[in-house]
Amino acid sequence: MPDILDTVMQLLDKAGAERYGMEAVSQLEHALQCAMHAERSGSSPELITASLLHDIGHLVGQGDEGLAEQGIDAQHEAIAADWLARHFPASVAEPVRMHVNAKRYLCRAEPRYWAGLSQASKTSLEVQGGIYSEAEAAEFIAQPFAQDAVMLRRWDDAAKMPKLRTPDLAYYRAFVAQALGKVA
Repeated sequence: MPDILDTVMQLLDKAGAERYGMEAVSQLEHALQCAMHAERSGSSPELITASLLHDIGHLVGQGDEGLAEQGIDAQHEAIAADWLARHFPASVAEPVRMHVNAKRYLCRAEPRYWAGLSQASKTSLEVQGGIYSEAEAAEFIAQPFAQDAVMLRRWDDAAKMPKLRTPDLAYYRAFVAQALGKVA
């Protein structure tokens, strides 16, 4: 069996070439764009890895294409985080686990945020629980890794640009390897 680093790279390379939901980019393009934004922001290898792998739940789960449009939350973030937590530190898995709730938080914290979401993100937001109440938003942002999840969410939203040039997947292998090395 290949090691986890090879497994991650293969998942992204093969399954990641598929279309990313209702967006105009593939899952791999989305992952690479998100990781690029994290790297350009000076993030740690763990947060760059979380950005690269935040949607891996779509690839390791049972297939959730089109479920949001049917009103079903596939909980890809929980699938991804649980899978990642077996191999990576919490600094990778937890921002991934929280990136959907970060969208719910941002919609409450920044009223204009919702208007900037893609239609696919607006559709999925409704099945993911909708906009947080004030109390839910306060509880969310007080959690460990919440700030990282908010940054990841912003990069996630920006990572949907067709034909945007990014480093290739092989470039990010070193960041993933560094993050794997942080497992205690």
